[in-house]
Amino acid sequence: MNLDSVEARRYIARKLKQRKALDKIFHGIVFLATMVGVVFLIVLLTKIFRDGFGSLNWNFLTSFPSRFPSKAGILTALVGSIWIISLTILIALPIGVGTAIYLEEYANKRSKFYNLLVVNIANLAGVPAIVYGMLGLMVFVRLLQFGNSILSGAFTLSLLILPVIIVASQEAIKAVPNSLREASFALGASKWQTVSRVVLPYAIPGILTGAILAVSRAMGEAAPLIMVGGAGYVGFLPDSPMDVFSALPLQIYNWTSRPQTEFQNVAAAGIIVLLVLLLTLNAIAVFIRNKYSYRMD
Repeated sequence: MNLDSVEARRYIARKLKQRKALDKIFHGIVFLATMVGVVFLIVLLTKIFRDGFGSLNWNFLTSFPSRFPSKAGILTALVGSIWIISLTILIALPIGVGTAIYLEEYANKRSKFYNLLVVNIANLAGVPAIVYGMLGLMVFVRLLQFGNSILSGAFTLSLLILPVIIVASQEAIKAVPNSLREASFALGASKWQTVSRVVLPYAIPGILTGAILAVSRAMGEAAPLIMVGGAGYVGFLPDSPMDVFSALPLQIYNWTSRPQTEFQNVAAAGIIVLLVLLLTLNAIAVFIRNKYSYRMD
């Protein structure tokens, strides 16, 4: 056997051992980082459920806010959040998906206008929420004179989550194989028929994934709602989108700012309600996404 070939094999074996060792070290670091986040999440949820479970009952869900912790309820904030999130989804999802369809299927990708749009949409996804709150205050509350209403809050949160929905929808549309488009065109379908009946149904699972993340972010935001005039205390249920509103994040923030220990427990109960509402909406979206995924398979 040639001596050079033996040395080469030894060198290769040594390098493979080094790479395997580095791979194990990197795997351990990533696993440790993941476990740190999981441990802190478990500790946080444990404290929340321990403090808030005692205050969580039917009277808490059906009562109005009060300056007495034993009588304080979350009904107006819960109804306000449902109003705002429902309107936000109705506003942001069609606009976001429509924008993504235009950018991926109709726009000239070599034009400067397309590049300008893509860059600015990506940048808007990283803008702090308080900036959107200031924009909503200036445009929806004052310029359009919607006032401190549910509609102002919904439009503001729609602006907040639009970039996330657009980017996620673009990636989902890009993932649709071109062979499906070509097959549709070969059968005589028009551009819109191909987009609406082939591309969009195939991309819905990815679009809903982005929508889940966006709605989850919107549901927990308090800063934009504070800027557009969301109240920490509302003594009546809203009847229309133009009514003054409260929301779960605002009500929780109001309770946590109180010095009494009892209000901290009530705030923990409000966080549990917010988590349940968030998980319920996510479960519905995941169910719809999986249903379309099975249909595509």
